[in-house]
Amino acid sequence: MPGTAAASWDQMPVIDIEEAAAFPARGILLDSRAAERYRGEVEPIDPRAGHIPGAHNRPTTANLTADGHLLAPEDLTAALAELGVESGAPEVAAYCGSGVTAAHQILALETIGVHAALFPGSWSQWSSDPARPAGTGEQP
Repeated sequence: MPGTAAASWDQMPVIDIEEAAAFPARGILLDSRAAERYRGEVEPIDPRAGHIPGAHNRPTTANLTADGHLLAPEDLTAALAELGVESGAPEVAAYCGSGVTAAHQILALETIGVHAALFPGSWSQWSSDPARPAGTGEQP
């Protein structure tokens, strides 16, 4: 059935690289990439491997069922609560390699009532600056 939609700019909250650096002190920063990229074991695209220090890993693939649909809201809520992400919790932001996969993370968060900001520069911008630290391993 046909519908109507109107696209417009500036509807998604975003943070820049300086806000991303300070974010773990004020909220929860989610790295939406595969766990091995987060841990710094592989980096197929960017100049350095690892993650933004203080960020928690939540691969977007973990938000999907085996057939590629979003998990049920109660399952998403339970899984994200383990990271401290829940309605009324501190601010939440997400990044990935280039910002695309993080937008998927933000969609999943929206389905459970958590509004999150996007760091569009993501790991590509962060890892391109040698002065920025890179976390490795499982811990934020």
